[in-house]
Amino acid sequence: MPDGAAISWASLLDDFMARLSVDRGVSSSTLDEYSRDLLNFVDFADRQKLAGPDNVSPNDILAWLKSLRDSGLSPRTTARKLSALRGFFRFLVEEHSLNSTPLAAINNPRIGGHLPEVLSVSEVETLLEQPEVNKPTGLRDRALLELTYACGLRASESVGLKLNQIDMKVGYLRILGKGNKERVVPVGKVAIEWLSNYLKSGRPKLLGKKASYFVFVGRAGKPITRQRFWQLFKAYSISAGIKSEVSPHVLRHSFATHLLEGGADLRVVQMLLGHSSICTTQIYTHLDLQHLRTIHQKYHPRG
Repeated sequence: MPDGAAISWASLLDDFMARLSVDRGVSSSTLDEYSRDLLNFVDFADRQKLAGPDNVSPNDILAWLKSLRDSGLSPRTTARKLSALRGFFRFLVEEHSLNSTPLAAINNPRIGGHLPEVLSVSEVETLLEQPEVNKPTGLRDRALLELTYACGLRASESVGLKLNQIDMKVGYLRILGKGNKERVVPVGKVAIEWLSNYLKSGRPKLLGKKASYFVFVGRAGKPITRQRFWQLFKAYSISAGIKSEVSPHVLRHSFATHLLEGGADLRVVQMLLGHSSICTTQIYTHLDLQHLRTIHQKYHPRG
């Protein structure tokens, strides 16, 4: 950056966030994540008395990464934070005349072969049966869980779903996913039935005299939040006897895995999940291979 153009870290971060929001259409939840990750580095920079990006060296980046590792962060989380910082410094080079990025020679941490948590079909069925469907909130929660699993939705996509995104007659959803990319996802018969029951019997009672564009609402008529969905999911998973720590995202993982186990094509699963690259979807092939290995060992005479 040129002399005399001292700009605060906060101002540069604001510029970067505006670039992500306007030019790339990044969602608010992803922006929050970027902001937290970058503020983590800025806090470190302040402690090291690094006045601005010009003062950051590769050794400073390595020291920051060591501090993340020492704090107990997983390689996956560290890699995400490092990715956010790469994007930020690349932006500074392109838009703020920074001479070079100190991350050019920094390698990403090795993440390893971690596979996402997946529920079995019977575990999913038990989980779906937990809400008390004789209550408006229980009917809402059953429809929410059914739809999330049936369509492989992200938690934010489920709670942000609006009435005009649903075609009940044909049976599909129009989902606006990451980067404002729209995809069409079919809805199974069972999920449609629960959604229909909720829209007819549960939602009107929760809304009262209020109106809302959102499908899943609370008693105050406001859409339920992602945090509330997580709370509900945790309670239902405990009552279902699921031992592992899981979040609503496990339904998305289970959706993809169960499709592949049933013989679905990987490209189809990619489209349904809304992945821009099939490389992201390929992680589920490892899970599918585990399933095939289990079947082979169980039924083959030499397994």
